[in-house]
Amino acid sequence: MVAGEDDTRWRAVYSAGMGEKSKDSTGGLVRGLAVIGAGAVALYGAKVLLNLFGPQPRFAINEDLGVPLDSEEFIQFLSLVTDGTRRRSRLKRLKNGIEFYPAYLQAIGKARKSINLEFYEFLEGRVSLKVLAALTERARAGVEVRVIVDAIGSMGTSDSYFDELRRAGGQMCWYHPLRWDTWQELNQRTHRKLLIIDGETGFMGGAGVADEWIEPVSGRPVWRDTVFRVEGEAVAGMISTFSENWLEASGEILSGPKQFGFKAMPEGSESFVVASTPRGGGTQARILFQALIKSARRTIRITTPYFLPDKAAREALIEAVENRGVSVQILTAGSHIDHKFVRTLSRRSSRHLLMAGAEIFEYQPAMIHAKLLTVDGMWCVIGSTNFDHRSFALNDEVNLAVLDRELAATIEGDFAEDLKQSEPLTLAMMRERTPLGKLEDLLGEALESQS
Repeated sequence: MVAGEDDTRWRAVYSAGMGEKSKDSTGGLVRGLAVIGAGAVALYGAKVLLNLFGPQPRFAINEDLGVPLDSEEFIQFLSLVTDGTRRRSRLKRLKNGIEFYPAYLQAIGKARKSINLEFYEFLEGRVSLKVLAALTERARAGVEVRVIVDAIGSMGTSDSYFDELRRAGGQMCWYHPLRWDTWQELNQRTHRKLLIIDGETGFMGGAGVADEWIEPVSGRPVWRDTVFRVEGEAVAGMISTFSENWLEASGEILSGPKQFGFKAMPEGSESFVVASTPRGGGTQARILFQALIKSARRTIRITTPYFLPDKAAREALIEAVENRGVSVQILTAGSHIDHKFVRTLSRRSSRHLLMAGAEIFEYQPAMIHAKLLTVDGMWCVIGSTNFDHRSFALNDEVNLAVLDRELAATIEGDFAEDLKQSEPLTLAMMRERTPLGKLEDLLGEALESQS
């Protein structure tokens, strides 16, 4: 064999060997990436499970202040423990979409300096198109328009939906969008519902921007909800809350005279905004609810679509009934609930309260989505927080605590009207079983013992 042939053969053998090594290297890289990906998914899954079932702060209040709930001492205690700045404000209740959506549009149309909007649900449809058209018109007129929308809560809404607003000069950001570098934040959402006009008028409550609140969708009745128009100094707290999420979503620190031209208003009700975001499993919203429940002497009335109290909240409500003779009434969603499984778990949690003497009602005509608390006919809590673990420990939420007997009377009047269209929950209902009964029992026991 000549030398040239020998060289050619060895080169062929060498190349073949290197090809095999290259394939092995590529395969190893793919397997390595797969292992890393699986590990990341496992870590995230573990984080979710810990968030849902891991140990949480007990939220115990061991000492009774022993002062009236409308006293200076109690107001100061509540504002300090929730980190809420005391401010004066006037509120107007807006019942259902037929009232609050026209109020949104009217206020947006009058804006002269700034509009800040933040919602968990901003869904494509008739209502959102009207809101977007109003925002776009104001942006063209030189008003500073900023919008934050949660990427999970509004997953069905396309980014291009906001293009016309952007072309008009408005700014829109997604909160925790789904990207490779944001997966670790997937479980933390902004559940806040805020609309702020010129730093002087704000809207806060339970509703999102979607057709469900104004017309039947897919054959389901129009949702029942409540929003409040807020005027006065408390709007400054709403701006502060929006600023927090705007910085996180856009990287911009909110500034300028159009944003912070507040007017002092000494009149109005004692109030403070409680901005809540996860810190070590506990939030300011959870502290606010626990403090008011612990301090109640006569009545506690809760409206919430999802009633899944953690152990500390259940014990506080039971203690209020059994030890202090407080009348505890809870209104929650019935058969029209949008998450059926939550209703089943809620019923399991409810049996302890029923046995203690609390009353629980399920709203029958439609999905009830309002989030309201009144205590002793004087303290009101309005905002975005559901009475469940996700709102208390995982989401960004915002509430307004208000000391106002007239407002409490309005909210409790609505509560009484809603009870007329509700059915009481009984212990007999707790014994009803479904095909998934054993799984429900296991999940219910996990939530009760670990939350």
